[in-house]
Amino acid sequence: VQLQASGGGLAQPGGSLRLSCVASGFTLDYYPIAWFRHGPGREREKVSCSNGSDESPSYADSVKGRFTIFRDDAKNTVYLQMNSLKPEDTAVYYCAASFYGSCLSDDMDYWGKGTQVTVSS
Repeated sequence: VQLQASGGGLAQPGGSLRLSCVASGFTLDYYPIAWFRHGPGREREKVSCSNGSDESPSYADSVKGRFTIFRDDAKNTVYLQMNSLKPEDTAVYYCAASFYGSCLSDDMDYWGKGTQVTVSS
């Protein structure tokens, strides 16, 4: 089981980035997949989570209305579309999968390596 996150980089305030999380070794259709971030001097934060069902995804208050999580099951990939970026969105972003839980918990079973997002002018 592997998760590979990519798509990070440097963006200007107000700009956009799209992160990708490609799963291998399992089909992510029915598993909760979450994006977390860990910014400088801050605790790890769950940014968004998709349960893989018809349930609406969840978002941290800090990103609601700006970030969107969505899946492409054909590509076994989960994306995080990040718009209206702010300097405080600067962090390493990780995707993670839960095999035994749900988006209600931060206890994930598999983690990908992070991708750095830097928002700066």
